[in-house]
Amino acid sequence: MSLHVVLYEPEIPANTGNIGRTCLATDTKLHLIHPLGFSTDDKAVRRAGLDYWKDVDMEEHLTIFDLYDKYPNGKFYYIENFGSKHYTDFDFSNTEEDLFFVFGKESTGIPKDLLIGKEDQCLRIHMNDKVRSLNLSNTAAIIVYEVMRQQGFPKLT
Repeated sequence: MSLHVVLYEPEIPANTGNIGRTCLATDTKLHLIHPLGFSTDDKAVRRAGLDYWKDVDMEEHLTIFDLYDKYPNGKFYYIENFGSKHYTDFDFSNTEEDLFFVFGKESTGIPKDLLIGKEDQCLRIHMNDKVRSLNLSNTAAIIVYEVMRQQGFPKLT
């Protein structure tokens, strides 16, 4: 089983850099779905990822459908503030499937038409109604570390 973070058309380079650093620290693969709102050579990405950016296990895909085609046996979850289930409702501890957590672009999230038929795989994070959403890099870290916690933090010290 492998853990994957998917950023659907990310717009803010610092978020992507921070998420890349989290992915490197947790042996998680990062996937970027085009179009990107920046170049991965952007100094803001490198600054947020520090000198680790070159070591991040990352793939870029022209569309999310290219990602689905490359990983047909992956289990995909979509993190959205309108998800009907919380990420803590799921048991990620005993799975053989590769787990993919898809995060939408900062301004608009994941297009709802991509989620038709996937409503049971839409997850949300607990929060009150005073904010619309959490920062993307914080949200990704919460999800990744919860999955790793449930699995006993494999390969981490």
